[in-house]
Amino acid sequence: MERVTDVPESSARSADRDQVNDYDRFAEAYSAETENNLVNAYYARPAMLALAGDVAGRRVLDAGCGSGPLSAALRERGAVVTGIDASAGMLALARRRLGADAALHMVDLSDPLPFDDGAFDDVVASLVLHYLEDWGPTLAELRRVLKPGGRLIASVDHPFVAYTIQDPRPDYFATTSYSFDWTFGGQSVPMRFWRKPLHAMTDAFTTAGFRLTTISEPQPDPAARELFPDDFRSLSTKTCFLFFVVEVPPAAAGSDG
Repeated sequence: MERVTDVPESSARSADRDQVNDYDRFAEAYSAETENNLVNAYYARPAMLALAGDVAGRRVLDAGCGSGPLSAALRERGAVVTGIDASAGMLALARRRLGADAALHMVDLSDPLPFDDGAFDDVVASLVLHYLEDWGPTLAELRRVLKPGGRLIASVDHPFVAYTIQDPRPDYFATTSYSFDWTFGGQSVPMRFWRKPLHAMTDAFTTAGFRLTTISEPQPDPAARELFPDDFRSLSTKTCFLFFVVEVPPAAAGSDG
């Protein structure tokens, strides 16, 4: 699920562990906030679409689809899109956006996926893996539902940025959690994420059977320069998210769907 990251440093503090990451509590506010903002609409989504390239006719799983903006953009480009998310509130918004006949399922990425082996040509996972402490089971399932030659296109908080969200600095080489509050329309919601070093990310992909093809640190959409003059330079000169494209080797065994 895409998310906002331009949270003031002063707002970072311990989150209520019983209430964290409850997207149902703020689905409407979150969707409205991220629909046309700089970080999501003019950076994260365009970067994911650019890495996906020509998706016409391809079966794409949007893992952590949220309210469906990336699913909608992929569908407009000719993809056959299936969306999954753990939040019923977000899926309701996605159905409103995509239509009653959209293939949307409530699925937690920590659980087995309700799809056949090789069911998809591509999986997009925009800003979702950093909610997971252990990527292993999730990547194994994403690998399973992709056909040989299929791609996983993923974005996460840049590990260099995640490393700075604590003072004193945490152990960069350890997998550790970090928490802070997001505020939407005066409502404060606690969030928790997991950081890991870059080599642990790439190792997780290869251990799951993927072949790393691209690591990207893209620039925001140039159109944002005039729309967000105060923040464009900051986003275009500092690390924010890290993007990966990994592939299932074409010779891998299994059904090609």
